[in-house]
Amino acid sequence: MDFYIVIPAHNEADSIGLTLESLTQQTLLPKKIVVVNDNSIDNTETLVNGYSARYPFIKLVTNVSSNAHLPGSKIINAFYKGYSTLDENYDVICKFDADLIFPNNYLETLSKHFNAEPKLGMAAGFCYIKKNNDWVLENLTRQDHIRGALKAYRKACFLEIGKLKRSMGWDTVDELLAKYYNWTLLTDTNLQVKHLKPTGISYNKASKYLQGEAMYKMRYGFFITLISAAKLAYKKSSFRLFRDYMLGYFKALKAKKAHLVSKKEGLFIRKLRWKGILNKFSG
Repeated sequence: MDFYIVIPAHNEADSIGLTLESLTQQTLLPKKIVVVNDNSIDNTETLVNGYSARYPFIKLVTNVSSNAHLPGSKIINAFYKGYSTLDENYDVICKFDADLIFPNNYLETLSKHFNAEPKLGMAAGFCYIKKNNDWVLENLTRQDHIRGALKAYRKACFLEIGKLKRSMGWDTVDELLAKYYNWTLLTDTNLQVKHLKPTGISYNKASKYLQGEAMYKMRYGFFITLISAAKLAYKKSSFRLFRDYMLGYFKALKAKKAHLVSKKEGLFIRKLRWKGILNKFSG
């Protein structure tokens, strides 16, 4: 099974070498790795060039963008910059962050999962972060959700969901659309990936309304947004985030922002979300 990997990297000199080293030590090597140097001002480019000189399957692409570290569109725009340089001869396309250390059997294990289940559309391991010299499960990790940091898509699934959305919420709507098109998702708890920078640690203040905006764009509706915003803010231990999420939702509603999904897809998403909410309350 052929894996192509795209890694957007903005000022990741302290981690990109560790990520690439772990990928070059895989028991199943990727066919191609494209690192997108996204407006970095540190030594990211130099480090990647060092690896590309040693490994012919690693390539550096340069992207010019804003210095602001925003979730959503910036990282996906960088992904597409790298993706546009690739051919179509892949079985699995991966969007990985530049601050991950993978176990050396990571790609081989994913390959086995994809080969065993033809309708498996997406698969990944679990993210662990370092706390007090121990690696612990990152609190945003769930068995029913593949983290945006380490997405791997079967080609047919990737194309059927319309690839990746250039918006905050891209890493949720991809899974919802995969389910809409009858693909399954898998997270393997045995694949423990070291996440060197906890999610959102470098996002700037301009991003604070984008989560609520994304909920609007996914056609959650008011009540699902309310519940989802409260849950996410609770996980991050911040009531202020709940306020920001809801403000983001209402700002998007007022501005009539374009949705990420069709009305039919939105209806499916709301039904799926309500089913999940009710199951948690009843279970």
